[in-house]
Amino acid sequence: MASYQDSHKFQLWQRNLQHNGVIIHGTKELYTKYRSDGDLLFGLFDLDATVPEGHKILPLCFVKGEVLSVLTCLIDRETQEKYLLLVQQRRICDGSYMYEHPAGMVDGSDLPLDVAVREIQEETGLVVQPAQIHQLTEKPLFPSSGTSDEAMYFFYVELELSKEEIFQYDGQTAGADHDEFILTKVVPLNEAMGMMSNACALLNIHLYLAAKKM
Repeated sequence: MASYQDSHKFQLWQRNLQHNGVIIHGTKELYTKYRSDGDLLFGLFDLDATVPEGHKILPLCFVKGEVLSVLTCLIDRETQEKYLLLVQQRRICDGSYMYEHPAGMVDGSDLPLDVAVREIQEETGLVVQPAQIHQLTEKPLFPSSGTSDEAMYFFYVELELSKEEIFQYDGQTAGADHDEFILTKVVPLNEAMGMMSNACALLNIHLYLAAKKM
């Protein structure tokens, strides 16, 4: 297994700190979890570093790296009604169920767009092409201003299908990669926001509606 110091996520975190003028004195590994291929999945680190103003930065950082969310809109070919293809899974920290869009981590040298294509298929069974996916923000956004380096890309995809084809994707189960247990849910667009407690999933909808001028 490679050292966390050699991983893409750890090196990206270090580069971002240095880009912002932070002087790194040292890091201490508190907890790390690795992918099956030995690369870092995420980790908790104690950071000893000084910001340009001269004071120490808060010492704790949860390193997760870049992630993405893909709003997946299935349009009834006959009525033009819009449905969202969501995934339901339990929230790790409290065990509650939550609905969100297909999402995943950007690992190693993967491009966010390629990850988006792969995650949609892995989590829902829907096959899309890169040209069908549209990026909603030029740069990744930060879900937390605190102790996580997580940076998020937002995308959307629209596909026209028959109503029968759309609901074939409802109630599908996905594999348990990285301890994920997923059930799909097809929901009318105007009902989806009321079902969601995930702030990033809600932001994905707002960005989509703004892009479509709805």
